[in-house]
Amino acid sequence: MKRSRPPLQLLASRPRRLLAVAGSVILGSLLFASSALANWDVPKSGGSPNANSEETLYLIVSWVALFVFLAVEGALVYAIWKFRAKKHPVAEQFHGNTKVELGLTAGAAGILVVLAVATFVTLPSIINPPNSDASAGQVLSASLNTPRPPNGKELTICVLGRRFIWKYVYGNGCNKDYFTKHLPYSYQEMEAPAGVTIDLVIQSSDVIHSWWVPKLGGKVDAVPGYTTHTWFKALHAGVTYYGQCAQLCGRGHAFMTALVKIVTPSQYVAWLAQQNRLITDQGIQVGQLRQDLIKSGGLTSNGVF
Repeated sequence: MKRSRPPLQLLASRPRRLLAVAGSVILGSLLFASSALANWDVPKSGGSPNANSEETLYLIVSWVALFVFLAVEGALVYAIWKFRAKKHPVAEQFHGNTKVELGLTAGAAGILVVLAVATFVTLPSIINPPNSDASAGQVLSASLNTPRPPNGKELTICVLGRRFIWKYVYGNGCNKDYFTKHLPYSYQEMEAPAGVTIDLVIQSSDVIHSWWVPKLGGKVDAVPGYTTHTWFKALHAGVTYYGQCAQLCGRGHAFMTALVKIVTPSQYVAWLAQQNRLITDQGIQVGQLRQDLIKSGGLTSNGVF
């Protein structure tokens, strides 16, 4: 006659079964995940060389961390199984093991060396911008702002954060006297040419913001009273990258999005020309309106109503 298991043993075995089932489900989900979850656990990349380098460094650190985790957990599981109470009812006493201690110390030092080498090899490609493509010469202009490509040729675009929208001004002097120079500008959506190293000059007019378009590199704070810099070099035209203000700046923070539309160099030049024409036409209209108001007596010559 088959003996039934005591109720307490059934209750004790049930959590183990549940854990085994849950582990199988999680493992199956990771192995057969759909493409919609691709790159969900790594930084977004593909838009700019610095973003690609950030992903590479992240993956190196993640794989090393995974190796350490598996090694530690494996040693723990082995120790629990090897020295379980059923086989060793009386605990064995150890008073240090020189070989093990030296091995652990050397292993930890080796891991630190690997991470340090990977970081110092990858960091320059994150910080230092590359040269623009040869086909981008028609849109480049000289600039003293940093960071600079090795050949000193880059395009400057100023990014001004204000609650709750981004303003982009194009061209040298965009962070100083863009108004008197009648430089072209846009709101929320930046226009940028592919293959050109873009120097972003980032400022804020009110509170701290943070400009972040993940596929074009890391986020950079916009701090009132300070000027910060970052760069990107879009690899493909015909793409729009989406970003977000990454610093809580007020009740409208969630709506402070950042868009970067990548076009060809020729399209960018045509767009700038169109913006300049619009600014000129609007300036003429304002001047005409001013003259009409002065003639009608609604405005004095010094601008007082």
